[in-house]
Amino acid sequence: MLFDLTDLRLFILIAELNSLTRSAERMNMSLAATSNRIKELETRFGMRLLYRESKGVQLTPAGQTFLSHAQQFMQQVERLKGDMQQYNNGIKGYIRIFANTTAVTEFMPEILGKFLTLHPQVNVALEERLNHDIMRGIQEGTADIGIVAGPVQGEGLEILNFSTDRLVLATALEHPLAGAGKVAFAETLEYEHVGLHEGSTLHHFLNRIVSESGQRLKLRIQVRSFEAMCRMVETNVGIGIVPHSAALRHKQTMQLSLTELTDPWSVRERSMVVQNLDALPLYARDLVEFIKQQTAQVPPVPVEKEAA
Repeated sequence: MLFDLTDLRLFILIAELNSLTRSAERMNMSLAATSNRIKELETRFGMRLLYRESKGVQLTPAGQTFLSHAQQFMQQVERLKGDMQQYNNGIKGYIRIFANTTAVTEFMPEILGKFLTLHPQVNVALEERLNHDIMRGIQEGTADIGIVAGPVQGEGLEILNFSTDRLVLATALEHPLAGAGKVAFAETLEYEHVGLHEGSTLHHFLNRIVSESGQRLKLRIQVRSFEAMCRMVETNVGIGIVPHSAALRHKQTMQLSLTELTDPWSVRERSMVVQNLDALPLYARDLVEFIKQQTAQVPPVPVEKEAA
């Protein structure tokens, strides 16, 4: 054998982390053992797979080719495990999901809680990523399922729409924009905003919208969650652009006014992205179907018109 499954898992991890040291830690291997495995691979193929640099490692062209085949091979292994799972419940399944901020903080925890209760043999890794990182993760095979919002393009990928949400303006009850009925995003820019952290999908999306208009977003404070955003908005620290589903949930316990945005981009399709649905392991296909079912049970609620 030129390699074993441990070699493939290790190489994929090295490509993702660009570090032998961190990959060794994740694989619970010594750095020496990790380095030896890579050297043995290079000896067997008779070519260099990695460039060793002061800041880490980078793949050579041959390494890129090896990575592509390793990812496809491991995906096939996971599918084999999933398809055989119906005959032996002792086999563990593993699903890696890259998702945007709304999915990670709002609806996926509840959905995954239900799914994992029904499928105790499955483990899931849910990671918050930006849209372009999600798409790249699916294309490269480092994630099985991606969850994005808004228009996306991925050549050769399957994009499965499963629900619709919209962005709305959340304000304190006494704010001048409260009860406006509808408002354009540009009208909100004269006021101070409460925003999400730098690494969030929504922060990047709104920054792009503002940059394209040649204006500036007055961020007074940035926080880590929609709950924290709504708390700050409630106390009139600033106003916030929030997914409607999140705003409605927090409005149940907070004094908030929700106003519809007139901008076409405020309505966003939620989609799941996969390389090939039929090629996913059975338990991953079950999760895709489960997400569709769970989100279909909650019809969209129109933004209420506040009394002036």
